[in-house]
Amino acid sequence: MIDVAIIGAGLSGLAAGIRLAYFDRRVCLFEKHYAYGGLNSYYTLDGREFDVGLHALTNYVRPEIRTTPLPRLLRQLRISRDELDLREQRHSEIRFPGRTLRFTNDPALFQEEVGREFPKESDRFQRLLEVIRGHDDFRLDAPYQSARAVLADLLGDPVLMDMLLCPVMYYGSAEEHDMDFSQFVTIYKSVLDEGLARPRGGVRPLLKTLVRKFRAAGGKLRMQRGVRRIEVERGRAIGVTLENGEFVEAGVVFSSAGLPETMKLCPEAANPKAESNVGRLSFVECFALLDRPPADLGHGATIVFFNDAERFTYARPAELVDFRSGVVACPNNYEGHDEADVGVLRMTWLANYDGWSALGGDEYAAAKERSFEDFLDSAERFVPGIRKHIVARDVFTPRTIERFTGHLQGAVYGAPRKVRDGRTNVENLYLCGTDQGYLGVIGAMMSGITMANLHVLVRE
Repeated sequence: MIDVAIIGAGLSGLAAGIRLAYFDRRVCLFEKHYAYGGLNSYYTLDGREFDVGLHALTNYVRPEIRTTPLPRLLRQLRISRDELDLREQRHSEIRFPGRTLRFTNDPALFQEEVGREFPKESDRFQRLLEVIRGHDDFRLDAPYQSARAVLADLLGDPVLMDMLLCPVMYYGSAEEHDMDFSQFVTIYKSVLDEGLARPRGGVRPLLKTLVRKFRAAGGKLRMQRGVRRIEVERGRAIGVTLENGEFVEAGVVFSSAGLPETMKLCPEAANPKAESNVGRLSFVECFALLDRPPADLGHGATIVFFNDAERFTYARPAELVDFRSGVVACPNNYEGHDEADVGVLRMTWLANYDGWSALGGDEYAAAKERSFEDFLDSAERFVPGIRKHIVARDVFTPRTIERFTGHLQGAVYGAPRKVRDGRTNVENLYLCGTDQGYLGVIGAMMSGITMANLHVLVRE
């Protein structure tokens, strides 16, 4: 018997495992794939390495600041900043028709930009910042509050509201058209108040550090060992049965698979609310590896959140891909970037899971090819002449996301309604990660730590 079984070796599962192993709990992580990391991982294709998931590590703060999520996380996981070798963003942008807001890791610049583009909104924006900075977004029992309603109450210009919602929604909202205000605050603080950085080398060193810490603390990591069932006896989780038929008895089970996905693993514990709580938002992302850094081709921004329509729409599109808005990510445009690295450009758009899942083999391949051609057309305005500099490429779709994360309908951010305290209707079965509700790379790890503290360490 083990003390804790954890389903999924993504960021939240690894963080929960490390925290528990530090306190001498017998912990085993079960991962159904050959690679750990979940949505934030990496792979090799035709001899080229690709990162997936991680655009940026959010919540970046300088070493002298010690009270925000990043330093708290590093302390609880006993990771030094040197181990991550974080490189700060150069500058990023929110681009709408006729308006651009630039931001860096200095929040004062973004305030100046809002004042420049929306001078009549300056006082109202300051009131919004006061509300954001006074809001406890880590409160586990916070009631749902519409972010759009709060913004409409505090701001007067709908375009400014859309420009604030665009990056926040793309980096964390599981809800169409709106989101919980606590989640809005979490992402706003992590991106626009604190900032963006990237471990040198991308997601690999972060994942390898987490795995090394977990194993060094005594944790067991079993790869390609998917969980078939969570065994429940008298309303209480007693362990897991793996896809190979092996039963592993456990005192507590943590799942990072998502709420509806987790409850499908224990069908005798009926949970209609979980069954109806399936996300609809998924994405297509195109990768282009270049023969030189994008900055050499005229693109110096680290991240660009763009919207080309009159208003910003965040919802599952009727067509395969909604090219009206999206995200451009350039891993090369962080300070201290090694110019010997290959150039990389990534673009992300909202996509329709049902449409992609209905395509047959040839149709699916052709749709991916069309999406890449559309990517090239769009990328030309950011990186002129990009076509002749591409040395490798790839496309992932909602089907890719569903396959490698297990999220129903390829829902990157999981269920629209989160379970902040991680509790399910099964005793000793708890959620961590996406559907617990702490968002982003740092948020995922904080979710694992918080749930481990709350449901195992504190209660004992």
